[in-house]
Amino acid sequence: MFDVEGRVVIITGGAGLIGTAYSQALSEAGAHAVVADLDLDAAQRVADSVTGAEALAIHVDVTDPASAHAMVEDCRSRFGRIDALVNNAAIDPKMDKASAGQHLVTFENYPVDAFRLSLDVGVTGAFLCTQAVVPLMREAGRGVIVNVASTYGMVGPDQRLYVKDDGSHSIKPVAYSVSKSAMFGFTKYLAAYFADSGLRANTLTLGGVFNDHDDDFTTRYASRTPLARMARQDEYVGALLYLVSDASAYMTGANVVIDGGWTAW
Repeated sequence: MFDVEGRVVIITGGAGLIGTAYSQALSEAGAHAVVADLDLDAAQRVADSVTGAEALAIHVDVTDPASAHAMVEDCRSRFGRIDALVNNAAIDPKMDKASAGQHLVTFENYPVDAFRLSLDVGVTGAFLCTQAVVPLMREAGRGVIVNVASTYGMVGPDQRLYVKDDGSHSIKPVAYSVSKSAMFGFTKYLAAYFADSGLRANTLTLGGVFNDHDDDFTTRYASRTPLARMARQDEYVGALLYLVSDASAYMTGANVVIDGGWTAW
């Protein structure tokens, strides 16, 4: 049921922290990971680093329909098939250099251009990539879409986590929550629309993953989480492998939450 050997899985934002873990896990399981990212050099480094089945690095601007279609054509030319698409690309202002400083801006002063960019990448990008990949999946009579969301799309960010002991603070931006919450509606629409086409769509909702956070934040996050810690980089890959394999064959329109119990409180 869990066999993915020979399958082709596109991961947008594939050169990021979680995208890298997804690519490695898929490759180890025998799938061809297509590391699709705006930064081709970074994507190539990820593709070269995986140990397992051949991975492919592709440049893609998920906000550009032509780029999304070119990505699909490159996959079709190399492998002749696409079995799954993981809509993972998103803007995280704390980590994205182009958006640096936006996590310090209050809601009242949050720039509309930043709001639009976050939705353009996280929501419109998922729409465009899905739109591009669906014809090939329809032709095969099967395919899986996984939309990556966040607990901050399910519940509002606890802004108290971002207040440091010295009184300084940052903000989890509104655009992040809005773009991630949109994934739930997008998933349900796809599941219903493609109900008779052999295509499935599910959401994978993630909690916070440790990425060299400072000790104060890590402690505050742990105190807010039933499992009392942040996730490791590799702790989401099992759920992804489940969703792209036949083990989840009777699942569509669902939301798999991996958050250490964050949303249980």
